[in-house]
Amino acid sequence: MQEDGSRRAIVAAFLANLGIAGAKFAAFLVTGAASMLAEAVHSLADTGNQGLLILGTARAKREATREHPFGYGRERYFWAFVVAMVLFVLGSIFAIYEGVEKLRHPHELASPAIAIGVLVVAIALESWSFRTAIVAAQPLRGSKNWWSFIRRSKSPELPVVLLEDLGALLGLVFALIGVSLAAALGEPRFDAIGSIAIGALLGVIAVVLSIEMKSLLIGESAQAEVRDAIRSAIEASPSVRELIHMRTLHLGPDELLVAVKVDFDAGLDLRGLASAIDELESAIRNRAPIARVIYVEPDIARSASA
Repeated sequence: MQEDGSRRAIVAAFLANLGIAGAKFAAFLVTGAASMLAEAVHSLADTGNQGLLILGTARAKREATREHPFGYGRERYFWAFVVAMVLFVLGSIFAIYEGVEKLRHPHELASPAIAIGVLVVAIALESWSFRTAIVAAQPLRGSKNWWSFIRRSKSPELPVVLLEDLGALLGLVFALIGVSLAAALGEPRFDAIGSIAIGALLGVIAVVLSIEMKSLLIGESAQAEVRDAIRSAIEASPSVRELIHMRTLHLGPDELLVAVKVDFDAGLDLRGLASAIDELESAIRNRAPIARVIYVEPDIARSASA
């Protein structure tokens, strides 16, 4: 369900941005508006970003190999990180550059009504895409607020699409304000300021996404509720005397590595210990289905000083 929701959100964003990019480029050719060109490049970059997310999702499904024994789940994090870089390089820097150039060399807008019409239609399409992403993310968000969901989510696609769509909507509003003021007041520099505002917005989003994807690439532990579920499964086992310590690591959004050191009942023989470990692994998977790779090390609990 999580993967289906992510796929729907990505495809919706891809289709919306592809159509919007074409309309914005056409409007720019007619009007010459800097903020319109900035938004066109923004939408083109977003379209490419959705393609990269689709590529990452497909490549992450490859079977594990000898060189990559834990599979390719982290490819989704890598391509999401690339998306953040593309958003920054193609979107932010270009928009700021174009805005500064138009501040230095302003010129009157031609046919601003066309630009305004295209922007209004684009806002409607982006709103549809944003709503699709919100609906897909809602079951995963649970009781967390949206900022916590974006910061803590192990699935990279939905936070990326949510922030991209939010940035696109705000960017369109900036462009609409800039073009409208330029047309109403006869001052084209308002259009240039709108382009710079779009670039600054994209830069902030790119930095946030880069920080989050970097953390996932380095390796994050399971969320607190998942760790608690694993811990309770271990402590509920009749053959376990004590959980000594536990480490978890996301190999992908839906794949978790669990390594635990456990003090088992001292009366177990070798065969009984092997059976107890099998039962413990089964109990962990029942409580946390994403725990795909589990390592259990029997040990003896020692005092902190020892």
